[in-house]
Amino acid sequence: MKNIGSTRNFLPVCLAIAAFLLLCSAALSAQESLMGRPPNVPADYVITPYGYFHPSCVHFVAEGNTLLPDGRIQHPDGAIDPASVCQYPHYTSKGQMVPLDNRRLSAARLPEINGWLEAVWVTTTSSYHKISATWPVPPAPKANDGQTLFFFPGFEDQNDVVSIVQPVLQWGPSAAGGGYYWAAASWNCCISNGSYVSPLIDVSSGDTMLGTITSNCKAGKSYCATWNIKSEDKTSGASTTLKKSPADGQTWNWAFGAVSEDYGVVQCSDFPNDSSLTFTVTLEGQRGKVISNPAWTGWETSDPSPQCSYGQEESATQETVEY
Repeated sequence: MKNIGSTRNFLPVCLAIAAFLLLCSAALSAQESLMGRPPNVPADYVITPYGYFHPSCVHFVAEGNTLLPDGRIQHPDGAIDPASVCQYPHYTSKGQMVPLDNRRLSAARLPEINGWLEAVWVTTTSSYHKISATWPVPPAPKANDGQTLFFFPGFEDQNDVVSIVQPVLQWGPSAAGGGYYWAAASWNCCISNGSYVSPLIDVSSGDTMLGTITSNCKAGKSYCATWNIKSEDKTSGASTTLKKSPADGQTWNWAFGAVSEDYGVVQCSDFPNDSSLTFTVTLEGQRGKVISNPAWTGWETSDPSPQCSYGQEESATQETVEY
């Protein structure tokens, strides 16, 4: 027989649980708003070094596998997985939706914080053959407000910005995984509207990172179809690579020697517990020769909030972002 008394006792408990869950949901939403996530970005979207993506649009490329120009993944034994075409728009760091049929981003864009905060960059009328950068893994931030920090060198095509290729050091969670510790991965965005990332490796404060983006073509060619993007912890020997990653028809003529891209920063102590990060950079021109003194230029977003000790320092080989 059904116990009516037990049911009556059960209903208030259910209502109390439902109310508690609603309060938790509201608290999480409020917390996320404080962290700076644009309000129109869906809650299930994940952070990448180039904005917010639906989780199904972030594709992990295992070590030894090759990302083909059409988005398919080729395994070492020759087997090829079908292309995973993203079915969702993504959002810039400012919350602007990028439709699926709009692969061309403005060549002049440098997102504001919540997103790109600072950069040191240079362009050429021809192309670059390789960039190599070393930098120390900074101390952890003094505060933890749920922030995600990205530091990296990279390549883009200033005339046709479809992808950015980059070896990335991160603190905090991202689409690649990770948490509130330092880690690194290699990225290529945005072939077939998706984001591709190599396996994440853990690194430690005080270690030396080496990030390289290298052409797979003979020096002298203005365009190369595939590139190797490698993130390596020189101290531990661990590394993670996107091998033969496609350029998607782009010519890498826009080099970034140092970039600070940050999400959810609400106070200056959310940055590493030091004052700056210096990248020692070697940049090779189209013919594979080291450019002795690139005309590096510093940039930072206008009127960032919070206001911290931002700035950039540029020299022939050392590019610094300050926070």
